[in-house]
Amino acid sequence: MTATALSRLTLTDFRSYARADLVLDGRPVFLVGPNGAGKTNLLEAVSLFTPGRGLRGSSLAEVGRRLPGEPVGRAWAVAAVVASNGEETKIGTGVGEPGAARRTVRIEGETVPPGRLADHLRQVWLTPAQDRLFLEGASERRRFFDRLVFAAIPRHAAHAQAYEKSSRERMRLLTDEGGPPDAAWLDALEARLAEAGALMAEARARTLAALQSEIDERGERPFPQAKLSLTGEWEQMAAKGAEIADIEVKLAQALAAARPRDAAAGRALTGPHRGDLAVIHAEKDRPAAECSTGEQKALILNLVLAQAARLARAEGSPSPILLLDEVAAHLDARRRGALFDEIEALGLQAFLTGTDEHLFEGLKGRAQGVRVEGAELGAL
Repeated sequence: MTATALSRLTLTDFRSYARADLVLDGRPVFLVGPNGAGKTNLLEAVSLFTPGRGLRGSSLAEVGRRLPGEPVGRAWAVAAVVASNGEETKIGTGVGEPGAARRTVRIEGETVPPGRLADHLRQVWLTPAQDRLFLEGASERRRFFDRLVFAAIPRHAAHAQAYEKSSRERMRLLTDEGGPPDAAWLDALEARLAEAGALMAEARARTLAALQSEIDERGERPFPQAKLSLTGEWEQMAAKGAEIADIEVKLAQALAAARPRDAAAGRALTGPHRGDLAVIHAEKDRPAAECSTGEQKALILNLVLAQAARLARAEGSPSPILLLDEVAAHLDARRRGALFDEIEALGLQAFLTGTDEHLFEGLKGRAQGVRVEGAELGAL
C-alpha cells in the first residue's frame, strides 16, 4: 500500500464556492454545517479527481458556479496536492470556458487523460442517493458495484465505456429504418462488444469474490454480514472459472443470435449491462430489500469498508480515500463509533459530512473538523 492523502484542496467557481482553500493534515476530515452550506460540494470536488462525472453524476455545466440570471455555469477548477509517502503531487481538473464539452486534467502542470488520475488517487464513496440502492432498479446497483470494481481495477471504466459506445452504435444499426443493417459492420461491433463485455464480467466476478472473502474474514462486526452474488449470465460464467476468451466467443454468438429480438425491442436484451448485484443479510438469511432502512444502510457501508480495507492492503497502489456523505446520521451510536474506529484502523483519509457536530464526538482528537457555512470554511 502507498499511503495517500490530500494535503490541500482548492476550488474556484465550483458549485457554491467562488473560492475555497482547505489545508488538510492527512487525518480523516469531518465537515459540519447546515443543509445547503456546501458540504457535499466539497466531496464532489474531491470525487472529480477520478475519471467520470463524480459522486453526483453531474454534467460539466452543472458544477460551474452560476449566479441568478447566468444561463450556464461558469468556467471552474478544482485542484489538490496529493501527499504520498513523503512526496507531493499537484493535480487539477476543470473547464476553461462555460459550456465546455470536456474537462481538462493536469498532473504537475501536464495535460493528461483522465484515466491517469487513478495512478495517484483511488476513491470509494457512499451518498444519500444510495440509501434506496436495494429498492431501485438493477442499473443503480450495477453503477454502485462498478464503482467498487473501478476503485480496484481502473481499466474497468475504459472497458465499460467501450462497451456502451459499441452498444449504442449497434442499436442504431439495428433500428435504422433505411434498410437492412450491414452484417459485416454488425459483426465488427459485436466483436468489440463481446471483448469489452467479457472483460467487464471477469472484473466484476473477481471483485465480488474478493469482497466476499474480505467480508467473511472480517467476521462478526457491528455491521451486518452479507452474502453477495451477481445474477448476470456472463458474470456467473466468469465466477465459475470460464476463460475470458470463452466468454467473449459465447457473448458474440449470443449478440448475433439476438439481432431480430433486439431490433424489435429497441434495446439489447443480453450482455453484462443486464446483470444485477444480489445482497443477502447473512444472519437473517433475508434479501437486503426486505431489511429495515438502517440495516440496508449498514449492509452498503460494510461493502464500502470491505473494499476500502482490500485497497488499503494492495501493494503498489495508492491507498483509497473515503467519501461518506451524511452517513453518520443514519447510524446508531454503536455503529457510528465502529465506523470511526474502522477508518482509523485502516489509516485512511476519509471525508464525512453531517449537520450536527455531536455526531462526530467520537472523532474529536482523531480527525480534522471543519465548519462549513455560507460557502465559507473554518476550523472546529
